[in-house]
Amino acid sequence: MSLLVIRPGLLSSVQDNGRYGYQKYGVIASGVMDPLAHRIANMVVGNEGNEATIEITMVGPVIEFQNDTLFSLCGGDLSPTINNVPVPLWRPVWVRKGAQLKFGTCLSGCRAYLAVAGGFDIPVVMGSKSTYLRGGIGGCQGRALKAGDRLEYGNDNPISQSLIQSLSKEWDGGAFAAASWSVSPDILPNFQANPVIRVIRGKEYHWFTEESQNQLFKEGFSVSPQSDRMGYRLKGPYLSLKEPMELISEAVSFGTVQVPAEGQPIVLLADRQTTGGYPKIAQIISVDLPLMGQLKPGDRIHFYEVSHREAEEMFLLRETKLKQLKSSILLKG
Repeated sequence: MSLLVIRPGLLSSVQDNGRYGYQKYGVIASGVMDPLAHRIANMVVGNEGNEATIEITMVGPVIEFQNDTLFSLCGGDLSPTINNVPVPLWRPVWVRKGAQLKFGTCLSGCRAYLAVAGGFDIPVVMGSKSTYLRGGIGGCQGRALKAGDRLEYGNDNPISQSLIQSLSKEWDGGAFAAASWSVSPDILPNFQANPVIRVIRGKEYHWFTEESQNQLFKEGFSVSPQSDRMGYRLKGPYLSLKEPMELISEAVSFGTVQVPAEGQPIVLLADRQTTGGYPKIAQIISVDLPLMGQLKPGDRIHFYEVSHREAEEMFLLRETKLKQLKSSILLKG
């Protein structure tokens, strides 16, 4: 079973949760920018949550399915269609052989995730199928997808087989059949252009002046065009230290908010470097990383401080909801 890339779009690459355990050797983690959409996309077709998906950025590709396939699209709304018929998000879709998936206007968010039942048959490099674009490893020959690429994928699993049987009964002769149910909005982030991003204080928060600490939460920041999967450069109030300080480089993580000498924050993302030497004023909480990963240049954000305990409680609540979702899908399957 396979799909064929007719046009690659702006930036489409194979990603999973990332390549962990190798930062000490200088190998970055990579992985998806929106971990929640990626996880749910896999879940609704019966895959394990870390199976690779295609991360589609802003301008989507044209993809032709070479076989009847169960797939899902989750994340940002990039106006997907098959044979000019809109494809619903956040649910399983059974598509017939030869149909072409296309994308149009970016209506919300900026990244969508395509999962196929059985998962993509991609070589595992250092424990991950993720594409490390700058290093040229993982994914499809270590690069973004291009026209003519053919991606193979595995056999259906028991859950997907049951879903296919159910959807095939609802098929009306068109190019695809989509489930009548979808993931509850209660578990999904609100992909808006001006979100509130919750953070906890960073390790060097106390190094900054009181005015800068206040501005971090009172003033808004916009995403600079000089942003990519490595990090988002933000434009906003100047954040300054109480006095010049030197920091030994140390490990950084997804969502770390660093402030270089010019006083404009940088949010480190999926393709972040392995270590950083700038003061860390904040850390985005795990449940808000999907919101951050869906921002486009020009979008504005406001930071809101929460405690470490609050961040943990929100994470546990989301995990509970995801377990409930998984159980519901098992019942559907």
